[in-house]
Amino acid sequence: MSPVTVFALSLSMSVDAFAVAIGRGATVQSTRLSEALRTGLVFGVVEAVTPFIGWLFGIAANGWVADYDHWLAFILLICVGLHMIQAAVWPGADSASGAGTRPSFVLLMATALGTSLDAMAVGLSLAFIDVGLRGILAVSLGVGLTTFALAVTGMVLGHRIGNRFGKMAEILAGLVLCLIGSNILHAHLTA
Repeated sequence: MSPVTVFALSLSMSVDAFAVAIGRGATVQSTRLSEALRTGLVFGVVEAVTPFIGWLFGIAANGWVADYDHWLAFILLICVGLHMIQAAVWPGADSASGAGTRPSFVLLMATALGTSLDAMAVGLSLAFIDVGLRGILAVSLGVGLTTFALAVTGMVLGHRIGNRFGKMAEILAGLVLCLIGSNILHAHLTA
């Protein structure tokens, strides 16, 4: 694969994580580089691993994942998005992104998995077009590094937005997750 193709794939697979990181950053009370790096690391690692897993499934299972990935992404993203909206609308509810506290690792992982299932589908499709081990490793590394950088940037930008817009940013982030999940489902059902 050409470097331009790897970069284009990396950027397109990282946009969802960037949008979610903006929402997460909007809900923290203080700018902590450690939290931005933690979020970037989780998103980057998950996004780097999923295309490779998809590629392995594509080689071994010939299409099994492609039948269900959109449903898994839809369910994960809708659940996390609705939880974020609930936490913003009802002040007594636990915040999905941990406003003022450190977000739970389980919720962070669920969000990362929900936004990365499309990368798994990309890995699966790369197996079907006979991309070799060297090519999938380049794509996985590119996606992981790009996602890490965009997620850290999104957290920092989101914090600046969050100081001004507070709960509205959290509601918007929840809606974005629901829209991303719905878009993934729609794209697969109408293809």
